Amino acid sequence: MDLCVVPCAAFGFLLGVISGLIPGLHVNTFAAILLGAAPAMMELGLSPYHVAVIILAASISQTFLDAIPTVFVGAPDSDTVLAVLPGHRLMLRGRGIEAVRLSAIGSAGSVLVALSLIPHLSWVFSNYYDILMEHIGLILLGIAVIMILKEQDLDPGPYQTLKRRSFAISVFVTSGLLGMFAFENQDLLSSPLGLEPDVLLPLLSGIFGASSLILSIFSSTKMAEQRDTGFDLPAVPLMRSILLGGAAGSVVAWIPGVSPAVATMLTRLGRGIEDEDQAAREFLVSVSGVNTSCAVLSLVALLVIGRPRSGAAAAINELIDLDAGQVYMMIVIATAVAFISYISTVWLACIAGSLLSKIDYKNLSIIVLGALALIALIFTGTFGIFIFFISTLIGLIPHLAGIRKMHAMGVLMLPLIVYYLSG
Repeated sequence: MDLCVVPCAAFGFLLGVISGLIPGLHVNTFAAILLGAAPAMMELGLSPYHVAVIILAASISQTFLDAIPTVFVGAPDSDTVLAVLPGHRLMLRGRGIEAVRLSAIGSAGSVLVALSLIPHLSWVFSNYYDILMEHIGLILLGIAVIMILKEQDLDPGPYQTLKRRSFAISVFVTSGLLGMFAFENQDLLSSPLGLEPDVLLPLLSGIFGASSLILSIFSSTKMAEQRDTGFDLPAVPLMRSILLGGAAGSVVAWIPGVSPAVATMLTRLGRGIEDEDQAAREFLVSVSGVNTSCAVLSLVALLVIGRPRSGAAAAINELIDLDAGQVYMMIVIATAVAFISYISTVWLACIAGSLLSKIDYKNLSIIVLGALALIALIFTGTFGIFIFFISTLIGLIPHLAGIRKMHAMGVLMLPLIVYYLSG
């Protein structure tokens, strides 16, 4: 075994810890930054494979650690956007550490699920990938319709349900049109520091992050004292959430354009009215499992179908031509990093909960809101700030209309539906 692999994996793990704790920084953006730094690292004597190991380890650990800013400050990246509301709800009741612990469990458990699915999914997608892609537009459209039909009012009156579904359609279409506009004009994005711009950063930070922070600023929201209470989720729902999240992330790792956030919604479709607290906990487990299993299986997808389906996989593909032996070793590395990341995430969540409990939550929200705007400016320039502002306004609509915020995922789904159906 190459002895340099272990310190490279450790270094990548630490980088992922740092990037995961930065509000709103997406793993794909960080992978692009590391790819840009690859020549400098190779000048220090590292091989392209060693740099690939660093990127892989960073991408895995970041999928664990990004739960901390998502839960405690409501600042998500594009893969954790749906975790904001359930995580925030628990945090405001003093159970933020529990929320992060559930996320970490979901990520860790999903690695095992992903590993068990490798041979099965490799066979399926190597034989039926083209057939799936021919119908992906209709599949996404069907998902959108089901999402809207699931928007029901507890009052059985048809008027209330119709009103909620009308709002849901409006949010889906409005956010979708913004997404189409942003994607069609993403060439206008320009980082003043010369960084690689990512159109998803201002889009999703505004819709799911800034809008929630603004509501917190103008309300009497206070952060309760955070206590490490373990977690309150029975074994059966816990295992079900791990399996659903791990399976959904493993599948979406092969499909272009379908984000982990969309895959997470699939894990909740078909569920009836249930206890909101338990639903929130299950959702946190699933969304984290989707992100981590997707990061692991994207390497296998790169080997089997020859197409990178994540920023980290794309960066690794730029550095080396993967063979089966290297993929096997990288999966071993990813599993080890996941184990260490689980322990680190829970430990840092306890520290973060203790520190943030002493800070005025309104002032914290103002600081994080300013940080999100600054990050959008640094990575995407003035056009990115414009997108950030509009997306924030759209993100306020579900709160004011009293509907679920997942309909704002139209910002990703509608552009994909139009692209695949028109193609």
